[in-house]
Amino acid sequence: MATNPATSSRNYATPSFADAEVERLLEDLGRAVTAGDGKAAAELWAIPAMVLGDQDVRAVSSREELARFFGNAKEEYTAQGITATRPEVRNLTWLTRELALVEVRWPYLTQDRHEKGEETSTYVLRRDERGVLRIQVALQHGSTT
Repeated sequence: MATNPATSSRNYATPSFADAEVERLLEDLGRAVTAGDGKAAAELWAIPAMVLGDQDVRAVSSREELARFFGNAKEEYTAQGITATRPEVRNLTWLTRELALVEVRWPYLTQDRHEKGEETSTYVLRRDERGVLRIQVALQHGSTT
């Protein structure tokens, strides 16, 4: 999934072992959000972080803020009949060895695993000082139900 254009003069990093790390991070995020585990979801983010959408620009300065936000998501999803999701990576580009850009489709799944809509986001992932890959920026494309 990593992009490494052979015709480009730019030297792109293509650490395929890290592609699986991106998948795990996204799977962990999907599980935590739909379970209402705000603390677990918040641990996957770097601080400070930024969330951008058509109607929202939010600078995030603490994991507690993220935990509150994600902790409330389960109620909102449950009210719509959504019980789960899974990340579907549309595009993954390693910009450097420390930075990745990933576009993800999140299907809204009902209890019987039927799709009831979707949302798409693009994330900037960045390794922290310990080498842990975390979400630094989320760009929300929007959702449909």
